[in-house]
Amino acid sequence: MTLAVFFGCTFIAFGPALGLFVFTIARDPLRIIILIAGAFFWLVSLLLSSLIWFIAVKASDPRDEPLQKGLLIFGVMFSVLLQEAFRFLYYKLLRKAIEGLVALSEDGCSPISIQQMAYVAGVGFGLMSGAFSMINLLADTLGPGTVGIHGDSQLYFLTSAFMTMVLIFLHTFWGILFFHGCEHRRWWEITAVVVMHLAVSGSVCGVDPAPSRDPEVLRDVPVPSHPCPSLHPGGKSGHHLLCNIFSPELGDPGQSLWGRHWVHLRQPANWCGLL
Repeated sequence: MTLAVFFGCTFIAFGPALGLFVFTIARDPLRIIILIAGAFFWLVSLLLSSLIWFIAVKASDPRDEPLQKGLLIFGVMFSVLLQEAFRFLYYKLLRKAIEGLVALSEDGCSPISIQQMAYVAGVGFGLMSGAFSMINLLADTLGPGTVGIHGDSQLYFLTSAFMTMVLIFLHTFWGILFFHGCEHRRWWEITAVVVMHLAVSGSVCGVDPAPSRDPEVLRDVPVPSHPCPSLHPGGKSGHHLLCNIFSPELGDPGQSLWGRHWVHLRQPANWCGLL
């Protein structure tokens, strides 16, 4: 059963994007390079977001719940804005690349248009985003264990897989719209991308920080998110791939999901993943 869940969620999350890659990108080496470079730019933006989040968490009081909620909002907004800033930098880089390709070509034409670059770059952003959203989840689907055995939702993995698929397509769409806005100086299109990205991120990372120790009021959030540094009990630091809020009383957050509840929304917030 766990193997079926693993392959099912994998194909739901990455199947459509894999189809786009095979039929529209894989045959052209230049497009593959652009896709890999786009994934790298997204990865660098995530690394910087994680660094800022780590510094903010280390410098704050984990018992100050209003402050932690404010840091969560700041972290989400900063991560989104940084991703879009790197999307803009990538557009500038590709624009320079087109000029170089035109100069080297015999007929004075670029072998790839800016619209095609926008599509491929968006797919690269989306695939890397989806990979960081699902990689640890997919590892845990292999078990051992039963989803929802403690009364939680049995659709956790399925919902996460569909959410990852949607986010990959959203990044592709955002990349096309963003590049079109930059190319034609339509700043309202760029603003629309940033606003939509912020709206999606905020909709999946809402947190009620009210403390409670009653396990009956603890709920799971079936949405994937991207990693940022977290503080483990005992002083260790690491990364998790879910929008989790951990409490030291719940045990080691590094252990498998099969031995504990996942997201405890009403625990004091000391960590939350960023979209």
